[in-house]
Amino acid sequence: MSIARIPSFAFSGIEAVPVEVQVQIAPGLPAFLVVGLPDKAVGEARERVRAALTAMGLALPPKRVLVNLAPADLLKEGSHFDLPIALGVLAAMEVLPGEEMAQFAALGELSLDGRLNPVAGVLPAAIAAAAQDFGLICPGAQGGEAAWAGQIDILAAADLLSLINHFRGTQMLSPPSPAMPPPAAGGPDLAEVKGMESARRALEIAAAGAHNLLLIGPPGAGKSMLAARLPGLLPDLTPEEALEVSMIHSVAGMLEEGRLVMRPPYREPHHSASMAALTGGGQRARPGEVSLAHRGVLFLDELPEFPRPALEALRQPMEAGRTTVSRASAHITYPARFQFIAAMNPCRCGHLGDAARECSRAPRCGEDYLNRISGPLLDRIDLTVMVQPVSPAELSRAPAGEGSAAVAARISAARRRQLARGGALNAEAEPGAIALAGDARVFAEQAAEKLRLSARGFTRILRVGRSIADLAGADVVRREHIAEALAFRHRIPGKAL
Repeated sequence: MSIARIPSFAFSGIEAVPVEVQVQIAPGLPAFLVVGLPDKAVGEARERVRAALTAMGLALPPKRVLVNLAPADLLKEGSHFDLPIALGVLAAMEVLPGEEMAQFAALGELSLDGRLNPVAGVLPAAIAAAAQDFGLICPGAQGGEAAWAGQIDILAAADLLSLINHFRGTQMLSPPSPAMPPPAAGGPDLAEVKGMESARRALEIAAAGAHNLLLIGPPGAGKSMLAARLPGLLPDLTPEEALEVSMIHSVAGMLEEGRLVMRPPYREPHHSASMAALTGGGQRARPGEVSLAHRGVLFLDELPEFPRPALEALRQPMEAGRTTVSRASAHITYPARFQFIAAMNPCRCGHLGDAARECSRAPRCGEDYLNRISGPLLDRIDLTVMVQPVSPAELSRAPAGEGSAAVAARISAARRRQLARGGALNAEAEPGAIALAGDARVFAEQAAEKLRLSARGFTRILRVGRSIADLAGADVVRREHIAEALAFRHRIPGKAL
């Protein structure tokens, strides 16, 4: 009686936690047991494994088959344990060489006919396997994803039979190549935006320093149109950022065809999204929109219409750059360093300030509508701009504005200055590292005192001023840069922002 051992992984956030799948076939009444704190999907693996073996003309021996997932006190979730369980059973039956199998970690879901279906988490599993000097066995459709882990032996098979033939020497599986990202598709161009000079300027400043931005204006003024053009202004992710973002998307099962995410992600959830959908959670604690937007943009249209608890849950990740899903059994942390962009109407009817169209409750309706957003959340927004509708005459006669390519070049140059100066974008810069001219410092302090800015608000004014200076190519933040930053600071009567 021997025990076959196959390495695999469970997932805690984007971290792949080593799990050893141990299979023992011993005399006794016929049974197939899976122990080691499996969830329902893992417990059902025994039926999929039994059916896959039957499809290949094999059968389980009439003995007691015991599968232990060690460590036993770690919850095992997901169908990706199908493949290591099947390989462990075959190794215990001496169909496969046990010693050679123990050098490969495995994950994959089995179909009833033995085919291997894609699963979530192949990229972080491949990186963890490489760190432990293991090879990796995964579904054939995800070989290109696993290949991004670097120097690692990868067996990407279409079905279980191909793996058996490979280890028995009757078939050779070729190592996969990394799945290359597709050519960048052209998005909407900023040149299509006519007028709205103040909003365009705010969008450029926000993109330069990764600052949070709130757009307020009546329906149809162009708020969503402006936000949709922000991704086209941002530079590509660095290789380290691309790998980090791709690991999150891999755990979420959203890495298309195993290709790395090379562009900053852009997420725009509907305002009916729950708190778990935004910040992460659910039955299996999956990453939420704030994590899927990591190193990219999270756009919330119709901001006051989102549930109040969901909006308040954004405050911690906006400040810390991470979100923690707390459970009684575990605490799972996901990265969440995103740029927050929001849009809203000035009131429920959307026409506050237009005497011909506003409702009879104006201006109280605007105050009530804005009060759906808490002061602490507004305090975390760096720039606020009122988007005024463009007249039909201007829309039809005004020339096209400056295109995204020219604006993106200025933004890229500004970001290079930031990274060369401190290794981080201005949205994360330490206030003490921001070089201020003497009169700019005095002006900022006096303005913060008069406008009753919080300490956070004062810091964000300095950061926005630094981004404006970077766009201008200035080494020191001057008074005019601080003045422009203050012009975009949102201030509400009765709320000290």
